[in-house]
Amino acid sequence: MVTLIRGAEIFAPEPLGVRDILVEGSRIAHIGEVDPAGIAALPGAQVIDASGLTACPGFIDPHVHITGGGGEGGYATRTPEIAVTDIIRSGVTTVVGCLGTDSVTRTHAGLLAKARGLEEEGITAFVYTGSYQLPARTITGSVVDDIVLIDRVIGAGEIAVSERRSFQPTIEALADIVSQCHVGGLLSGKAGITHFHVGSHESRLAPLHRLLDDYPIAPPAVYATHITRDEELLADAVALAAKGAFVDMTAGASTVESVRRYVELGGDLDRLTLSSDANGSLPRFDAQGRLIDLTVADQSTLFEQVWACAESSGLSLSQVLALVTANTADALKLSRKGRIAPRHDADLLLFDEGRTFRHGFAMGHQTISYGRLQVRGTFDAAPSQTTRSQSPPGRSGRD
Repeated sequence: MVTLIRGAEIFAPEPLGVRDILVEGSRIAHIGEVDPAGIAALPGAQVIDASGLTACPGFIDPHVHITGGGGEGGYATRTPEIAVTDIIRSGVTTVVGCLGTDSVTRTHAGLLAKARGLEEEGITAFVYTGSYQLPARTITGSVVDDIVLIDRVIGAGEIAVSERRSFQPTIEALADIVSQCHVGGLLSGKAGITHFHVGSHESRLAPLHRLLDDYPIAPPAVYATHITRDEELLADAVALAAKGAFVDMTAGASTVESVRRYVELGGDLDRLTLSSDANGSLPRFDAQGRLIDLTVADQSTLFEQVWACAESSGLSLSQVLALVTANTADALKLSRKGRIAPRHDADLLLFDEGRTFRHGFAMGHQTISYGRLQVRGTFDAAPSQTTRSQSPPGRSGRD
């Protein structure tokens, strides 16, 4: 299938100006001027007039509880699986699924099956092996084997540190799993990254600093999330990124201010990403560690905060888009994702001045057409509603 997108202003995420985008099959074939008459004559080809629209890469969400999470308040508080329509409606074309606190009633076999199901429904999906606990639960019995032998596994996570719900791993245990991931990545050509959940304990990122300072660990193999819990943690994340690690903010009501403050503290923007924590639990505990409230994270928060940052963070649109496209692709070593360029996957979003998506593509297949979803989940009863338009900033909690 061939699609010509004519006259869009391209942010790849760097600004390229107004150009045409030619898509052949699942890949971008050419960026520049293309004769529309020649394309229109091809069987099954389509030409989309994108005049007045802006094109950017599809968003990559590196932290999604695709099979649900939660359970901190008992069996009835286990959160639901995510729906493909929620993913697409939020501008996301690639997700990485993970397990959190619960790797007992949530399994890696189920996580992998859900990822494959999402791909059948129209998006790209990867998973992390492991969960909060160490030693890590896996599919094959080995972190290295999971990464090398299972195509969708790209690393381990979310491993919990500085958190009451973690299994309080030693630095040696952390060094062991990061090393396993790194070797698995080398053998398979994947990221081999370890994704760390950082809790609210005053130790903050000290365990990860020790990994980089005391062990022969490659800094890009470390990827810390939930870094906006307080000012001290954010400053600590700036220091970790300066060593070459990647850091991730969970989208929420404080995202604009957190991004602004990260920059003020001298944070390396190339090492920063945004994620949704979608379908994970957002628990609140009292001083004694008792659960007092529990809500569910929504993928739409990532969508909302991208545009909020574009308007109010002081960053350019190109810089903000990089936080959910190119930077994430670099962190996860997804060489064909996150950019609009020839030979890259045709994951594309086209939006109007009101930040409403008018057209979308995932691996070359159209997911949004003139503002309406073209993909339905297998068990959706009826066609989904129109895509999201910009709305006020969302939640503040994080799993």
